[in-house]
Amino acid sequence: MKVFDCTTFYNENMMLELRFNILDPYVDKFVITESKYSHSGEKKKLNFDINKFKDFKKKINYIVVENEPDNLFDENKLHLDKSGNNQIRENSIKRIAHQRDSLISGIEEADENDYIFYSDNDEIPRFENIDLEKNNNKILAFKQKLFYYKFNLFCDRIEWHGTRGCKKKHLKSFSWLRDLKIKNYPIYRIDTLFSDTKFTNIKIITDGGWHFSQVKSPEDIYIKLTNHEEHAEFKDSKKTLKDIKDMVKRKVINFDHQAKSTEYKYSKEFKLKTLSVSEMPSFIQKNLDRYSVWLDLENNR
Repeated sequence: MKVFDCTTFYNENMMLELRFNILDPYVDKFVITESKYSHSGEKKKLNFDINKFKDFKKKINYIVVENEPDNLFDENKLHLDKSGNNQIRENSIKRIAHQRDSLISGIEEADENDYIFYSDNDEIPRFENIDLEKNNNKILAFKQKLFYYKFNLFCDRIEWHGTRGCKKKHLKSFSWLRDLKIKNYPIYRIDTLFSDTKFTNIKIITDGGWHFSQVKSPEDIYIKLTNHEEHAEFKDSKKTLKDIKDMVKRKVINFDHQAKSTEYKYSKEFKLKTLSVSEMPSFIQKNLDRYSVWLDLENNR
């Protein structure tokens, strides 16, 4: 049985460095896709350089996504009202799914009983908390702590189920795996027998790792927010680079994870909590000097 760790890439070299070092003891192949287009549709250069990760070179399958997905809305014809913003977001979702589903070409060598895991690049699973050899569940989901700006600035407003996995024989597509609702339905729910999205046997790994969101410079955060899935809504918020620098300094976010899809998400501020570095991956703990700029070390031992 082999383990394939699959993710998408934009330009997050530090996060990829962490991913490889933390997961290397558990993973047989790292599969990475990078698109020539951002989520907002801007043409971009390829940023991945395998020579930066020479220690893991033999384990890496790197796939370039050359084209945009089909059936995008023509954004030049959209009025930038609520409906227009929704269609712009749908285009972003299609681009993300297109890049994500391109990972399938990187697992061709996998056997039917090999495990395939998907995470966004900044979601790092804690594999030591699951024994794959003894697992009898069809779907695995990792409940991860969510952090912003620094590795140990914790956001406690949402339960984040990031990394998901299953055996290759159960994988319908990477978008299917990513979009599953992480909920165990009662065994008496007959509809689960005919559903591709409802399961009675999802295993949730409760201490399942870390989601290091926006652990970047304010400049890079701004670039990401103006190019990611909800870039139209972020632009409507009128937040500037100066605003982002101020929020990082004050250790707050202004994105409401609990807002409904019909509600505006950039409307409130939420304070982040500093956690002990002892709750970080052991690789970070062993390399504190190397990553000190990305840790909130005030009153932290």
